[in-house]
Amino acid sequence: MTTMSTSPLRSLGYRTDLIFSRFHGEVVDVEGALCIRNPRSPAHYFGNLLVFREPPARGDRPRWEALFAEHIGRPPVTPHRLFGWDVPPTRQPDFDEFLEAGYHLEDNVVMAAPRLHAPPHVNAEAEYRALPDTDDAWREALDTQVASREDGYDEEPYRRFKESHLNGLRAMTRAGLGFWYGAFVEGRLVADLGVFHDGAGLLRFQSVGTHPDFRRRGLCGSLVHFAGEHARTHFGASTLVIVADDHASAKRVYASVGFDIVERQQLLLRRPAAGEEG
Repeated sequence: MTTMSTSPLRSLGYRTDLIFSRFHGEVVDVEGALCIRNPRSPAHYFGNLLVFREPPARGDRPRWEALFAEHIGRPPVTPHRLFGWDVPPTRQPDFDEFLEAGYHLEDNVVMAAPRLHAPPHVNAEAEYRALPDTDDAWREALDTQVASREDGYDEEPYRRFKESHLNGLRAMTRAGLGFWYGAFVEGRLVADLGVFHDGAGLLRFQSVGTHPDFRRRGLCGSLVHFAGEHARTHFGASTLVIVADDHASAKRVYASVGFDIVERQQLLLRRPAAGEEG
């Protein structure tokens, strides 16, 4: 792990992203951007990106792509490109040339709360607790995360990615940086997530998932509330942060336990072209 960034970001979302980036990889300043990279997982999109201090302007694409190739990587080892920019932006972003070149615009909302309250419909059937640090417990978490993946991801490649991802998050729990929580129905793990802290009052949720067979039962909101309050009390945190796709329904669940939208975050992702994945 290397950290050489001297200029803080304004964005609460990106600042809490750095909880993970600093533990697993390298964070350095490069020519108007924060370079976030994980040499151990170069194909992980959100572990390898550039976050610029200014939003894109017409004509920026060649320079941004050259910086990405120089400081993060290029195919086949790093088959994607991912760019973000600090928020609130200093001017209106102009990303048309990126979209014309095949980039996808990711729209996220960053939500925050000083503390959480129970959702309107608590699921009292489940038991909520932090997972123990055992191989069996984390293997069950892996199965639940894979089952709860979004549409469009093939199971085996996703399982390989998620196994590596969870190994990293398990290492963070062992380092005292957070907890992995689960909702259990009749002893079975059916929903899970992580909560991690920055040591300065911020908590960030990670990888909220519910098994498809157990959705629409209030488990997600109930688990988010339990985990957030447990971690807030344990770490003495003042702000809880969660990030959601602006077009997904999860943000309504998070709002039901006390989260409010504080930022809108946009990123430009160029997924691997055919033959570029390593």
